Formats: sequence, structure tokens, C-alpha cells
Amino acid sequence: MKSGGILNRDLMRAISDMGHTQIMVIGDAGVPVPDSATRIDLALAEDIPTIQQVLKYIMEEMIYEKVIVAEEQKKYNPKHFEAVCTLSKRCKVETMPHEKLFSTYLPKAKYIIRTGSFEPFGNVVLQSGIDAPKWFAKEGCLVPGYYEERVEYKG
Repeated sequence: MKSGGILNRDLMRAISDMGHTQIMVIGDAGVPVPDSATRIDLALAEDIPTIQQVLKYIMEEMIYEKVIVAEEQKKYNPKHFEAVCTLSKRCKVETMPHEKLFSTYLPKAKYIIRTGSFEPFGNVVLQSGIDAPKWFAKEGCLVPGYYEERVEYKG
């Protein structure tokens, strides 16, 4: 038996299944899930669990290189935006308009994790990455410019 971290079998399988650049969405209770994505439904009741609770554990287990949220989150849900930024230890949080976020990333998502959150503009997109510091630590390897920030980012 696993001693800690994520205990949900389907969620752990999804994290292990992610390949470089693939998309996982951690969504609120109303996130639309296209037929092309696998839904992992964790919603139990209103705000149980929250996006932030689920995101914390996923970010501890998953190597991600991009975190994207709706631009509207900054204005209309600033406490949630601040929490997402604090949780993101591997990269800065990017934003884009809500409609574009949905039209761009929901169709590409390999997994959509549905939480019980009633969180305005709360959805979070994670793009799976590689552990750049480990990959480029090998003797003789040079870090390409587009990986430099990922190798050095400290949150």
C-alpha cells in the first residue's frame, strides 16, 4: 500500500501515463469534458475536494513545465490565482482569456480531473514536462535557451 501522497489509483495512473507536452486539466465541478479526454471525477460535494487541494498533490507528484489559467482568474478570483502561483514551484503561471483556454486546451487534454470546486474561472491547465535539471545535468550536455528558465526556476 502507498504510504502517502495521492492514494487515488486512477489519478496516480494518469500522472504516470503523462508524456512530455501532454495536457491535464484540473477543473471545477462544471468543467466540460470532451469525449476525447479521460475524466477522473473526484467531485463529492460542493467544494469537496477543491481545485487547490487536488492541484497541490498533483504538482507534488507530476513533472509539469507549463501552468495556464484564465486571465479572468487574476481579476475575478485573485485569491485562487495567488494560491495557484504559490503552488507552482516549477514555472510561472501563464494566463489567457477563458474562452481561448477552453477552446485550446480542453480538446487537447489527455485527462480532465473534475473536482467539487465552485471556483469562478478556477480551472488549471498543466502541461507535462521533463525534469530539466536532471536531464541536462549529465556531463557534456548543454542547456538549450528555452530550457534555461526551467532548469533555474525556484518559484
